[in-house]
Amino acid sequence: MDTRCWLGVDTGGTFTDFVCFDGRQLRIHKVLSTPRAPERAILQGIRELGLEGRDFRLVHGSTVATNAALEGKGVRTVYIGNRGLADVLTIGRQARRELYRLQPQRPRPPVPPELCLESGGRLAADGSVVEGLSDEACAQLAERVAELAPQAVAINLLFSFLDDRFERQIERHLPASLFVSRSSDILPEEREYERGIATWLNAWLGPLVEGYVRRLQAGVHPAPVHVMQSSAATIHAGQAARRAVNLLLSGPAGGLMGALRLAQEAGCRRLLSFDMGGTSTDVALLDGEVSLTSEGHIGPWPVCVPMVDMHTIGAGGGSIARVDEGGMLAVGPESAGADPGPACYGAGGLLPTVTDANLVLGRLRPDAFLGGGMRLDVAAAEAAMARLAGQMGVSPLRAAQGVVELANEHMAQALRVISVRRGIDPADYTLTAFGGAGGLHVCALAEALGMRRILVPVHAGVLSALGMLAAPRGRQLVHSVRGLLREQDAEALLQRLRQLARRGEAELVAEGVEAADITTTFSLDLRYRGQSYWLNVPFAEPDVAAAQFHDLHRQRFGHALENEVELVNLRAGLTAAGEPLVLQQEAGGGSGRPWQRVRMSDEPHVVEVWRRRDLPVDRACPGPLLVIDEVATSWVARGWVLRRHPSGCLLLQRD
Repeated sequence: MDTRCWLGVDTGGTFTDFVCFDGRQLRIHKVLSTPRAPERAILQGIRELGLEGRDFRLVHGSTVATNAALEGKGVRTVYIGNRGLADVLTIGRQARRELYRLQPQRPRPPVPPELCLESGGRLAADGSVVEGLSDEACAQLAERVAELAPQAVAINLLFSFLDDRFERQIERHLPASLFVSRSSDILPEEREYERGIATWLNAWLGPLVEGYVRRLQAGVHPAPVHVMQSSAATIHAGQAARRAVNLLLSGPAGGLMGALRLAQEAGCRRLLSFDMGGTSTDVALLDGEVSLTSEGHIGPWPVCVPMVDMHTIGAGGGSIARVDEGGMLAVGPESAGADPGPACYGAGGLLPTVTDANLVLGRLRPDAFLGGGMRLDVAAAEAAMARLAGQMGVSPLRAAQGVVELANEHMAQALRVISVRRGIDPADYTLTAFGGAGGLHVCALAEALGMRRILVPVHAGVLSALGMLAAPRGRQLVHSVRGLLREQDAEALLQRLRQLARRGEAELVAEGVEAADITTTFSLDLRYRGQSYWLNVPFAEPDVAAAQFHDLHRQRFGHALENEVELVNLRAGLTAAGEPLVLQQEAGGGSGRPWQRVRMSDEPHVVEVWRRRDLPVDRACPGPLLVIDEVATSWVARGWVLRRHPSGCLLLQRD
């Protein structure tokens, strides 16, 4: 085992979380995020943990790319397409967001028309050359780019995934100072629009990510830095800087890895995960492993690079409650963030949030927030809730209950999207809550979905940071190969997949991974002939793969067809296990006595407040009760029975 420390860091919208592992024990820490310069919070946490100048490895989940995309703050980017196809990204799929609005608002094009250029170098669908490209034409194109003075360039030529020579030719004529993304490198698969969006996003966000990573590396030098990818595998920071589009779900992917690792400790396999932070809530379905999708979105744009299969909504502890134009209560998606934060943070925030509502209801203890490291301002929360209650015409207590109930409904709907709408019964899964606010809402959500088992992992409030340490290094590679599945030669496909895997293996070896430690899996993207979208199945002989596809289609959509099955893409996934994360079992438990007994406004009897470390191991503790630790609070509602697992995880069963 590597003797140096491993430090997992997750930068969220409200807090930046730290988990430090020295090979024997974990240390955890939180600081308020610094959204304008995220590296400042990271360097502050490193100092407060006493790691400055010490030998450690940093594994980081970054929100820089995500926040810049959602806020529309990418760099000036030129888009280059084939002649007559410069406006592909503007036209898109022509899908109307508001189907019944007679005068819909036209969305802003991803790239302004004046920054969209056209070029030769056009291929046909079979890879033959329709229009060539001379060096003279490339030089003229480079002059036009120079006149526009961009910071980045995205090149997206037709069928470049079959032959990338023309994209490479254009790139060679562009100055090295420009950040250049080629579609044949970023997403070498069919669908011109989706490939173009991924390439543009990578170019549009790339210089921001590159600058951030450079500043972070300089700040922690000589410590090596790895970054979590959206696929739940890490990549060296030097390569991550060129792969901004692969970092869009960086932090949430770490949470899923942490959930899997601790659920394994507690003997749970099938999980419906629920990650509620300060700004957003992420939900996912896990059956012993993280599922990936190539149909993700960021804001209005499709992101077809491999990423964890997750659904995200704008509901978190910092979500702002208000009365809308129709006089109805609304919660989110706007968030108070880290600055000024909820009213109860005492940093100047005046608007009521979900966190303020939980404090007014007594589910957060003002003297025990973050283990007592941050005191909450009850008077400020009550004042903010009173203003909302006045607009609603109800008592402050009822307003707080309404805020929590509405936030719960938003999150329950998100959980239904990832499970019920896919033909999966949530009752067969364990609802696994983490994030700083997850434990406060988990019982209500389980009841809404008819679930009887809950897992609240130890270190739930920093689970994404812990998951960074549990994540493997890895790559997800794709290449388009079109044709009827029955006409494919399995051995020829296998050779292509091995060639794809060798590329990923070379990148991992360059990061210091031993080739013998790399595990490779192959899979196929299949669809019925005539369909636009596909499903992914493990690589197998054509008839076996077709049977797997029919079964998966029937489970996902309720039916299977007799149509021919078509091969679309080959995929290779490579992983190399990360540092072994050994968690201490806590046999015997703590004092066995509650820390406090308190009166809560909506409970008829006194409620016990337990420190997690004082809970006896494997003893039934019926709700209602509160469990607090250094990074999170959990509310065990009436009708639920809590048992503490030796790992420190909380297991709840419906009474």
